[in-house]
Amino acid sequence: MYTFSQKLKTTAFILIALGLVGIVYGFLSTPKTIEDVEKIVAAAHHEGGHEGGHEAAASHDSHEAVSHEGHDEKASAAHHETESAHETSATAEPVAHEAHDSIKTETTDTTHVAVAPVAEKHEVNVVAKEEKKVDAAKEHEEHIQHVFHQLQNKPWAALYVACIFFLLVTMGALAFYAIQQVAQAGWSPVLFRVMQGITAYLPVGSVIFFVLLILSGTHVNHLFPWMAEGVTDVNSPDYDALIAGKSGYLNFGFWIGRAAVFLIGWNLYRFYSRKNCLAQDEANDDFYYKKNFKLSAMFLVFFIVSESIMAWDWIMSLDPHWFSTLFGWYVFASFFVSGITTISMVTLYLKSKGYLEYVNSSHIHDLSKFMFGISVFWTYLWFSQFMLIWYANIPEEVTYFITRINDYTLPFWGAVGLNFIFPFLTLINTDFKRVAPIVVTAGVVILFGHYIDFFNMIMPATVGDQWYIGVSEIGSVLFFLGLFILVVFTALTKAPLTPKRNPYMEESKHFHY
Repeated sequence: MYTFSQKLKTTAFILIALGLVGIVYGFLSTPKTIEDVEKIVAAAHHEGGHEGGHEAAASHDSHEAVSHEGHDEKASAAHHETESAHETSATAEPVAHEAHDSIKTETTDTTHVAVAPVAEKHEVNVVAKEEKKVDAAKEHEEHIQHVFHQLQNKPWAALYVACIFFLLVTMGALAFYAIQQVAQAGWSPVLFRVMQGITAYLPVGSVIFFVLLILSGTHVNHLFPWMAEGVTDVNSPDYDALIAGKSGYLNFGFWIGRAAVFLIGWNLYRFYSRKNCLAQDEANDDFYYKKNFKLSAMFLVFFIVSESIMAWDWIMSLDPHWFSTLFGWYVFASFFVSGITTISMVTLYLKSKGYLEYVNSSHIHDLSKFMFGISVFWTYLWFSQFMLIWYANIPEEVTYFITRINDYTLPFWGAVGLNFIFPFLTLINTDFKRVAPIVVTAGVVILFGHYIDFFNMIMPATVGDQWYIGVSEIGSVLFFLGLFILVVFTALTKAPLTPKRNPYMEESKHFHY
């Protein structure tokens, strides 16, 4: 039986405490009024903003530039119009003097006719200038309001990214476990308890995530644009025809109902598969093993459908004007490789502490092969989605990538390096797949890289260019990491780390690649 070391438990509690402090600070430091945002924008404008273009100053400067440019053009046009009018007046004067002797009255009228348009044009120009000032002020006010909502979203978005990432890492491990059951794999049964321990986080993560979804639906935060009031009301100034067209699917009742079905379904499979696996230890036949086989086959059908819809609902709907038919697979590849990497990391930790006596370098090699292979698969999906949309250059589609390339340049391209280039170069060598320090290093990079991948998927839609890795982001990751460690390693103490009566147990114990 595994014993949860006091040192690791203390580390988990420290991470949770530090994370909570960071999360609370992130919410407390969020601007509370428009005046606070005005000060932030003014300060950023004064400092010149950041080179990356993701501070408020960048957006503010662009608004100012448009405003000043338009103002200068108007002023120049008004100046030329006034000069033209004066020329007309000057030309009219000699004519008026020549006609003075014969028709004095008409001369007076002619003079008035020449002067009147100048005064009229001058009045029009003044009105145009005043209207332009009003438009500029209104534009600035709308911009400040937009930045205000983005900054208020920031701590919520940071919490959302970390929460969904750790939840889906657990789902990746659960899906891998189900695949091993259905494939009747002979190499992996010695790792089943590790997989079950990791999936113990699923109930805890599901509850927290479901609460976050409810808070979004009750307008405590504004992460999902399609939930904003008035967007589906044709009489509202905020009406959005495209979102209104999707309202039959994207409405809170149906959306939260789907989320409940998915989370409950995943948790039920996790509960009963573990129950059957433990019951098999005490059984005299393979009844519970066969039961798990059937249960896992049904779960995988449910999972592949629910996972795609989950990706649309919880991530893609943050950008309701954009869609990709590849998105479900792309999200799956990201959290699937993260789940396998977590299995490998926990296995290596337990092995270093003297547990999992039957796990050998061949088991680690096979896990590393999956880490390598799914990293390449993720890259294939990343490139396919990016290349097709970029090449087609359809405005409503390509804007998704333009936003990320322009405002999230480092994390966007950095994710490719972290999730493909580094693991490819590190794990392509067969011998390296068996060396624990190399596998751990690759695993840490892969997990960090896929957190950045989720960051890239979620943050541009929720906070726009007002992003940076700050206290909220770090605090959220620390909190969920601490909670994950606490739940997972506590679960590992509840049952023997080696299953007893799995039909393929002997094959797994003596597995050599």
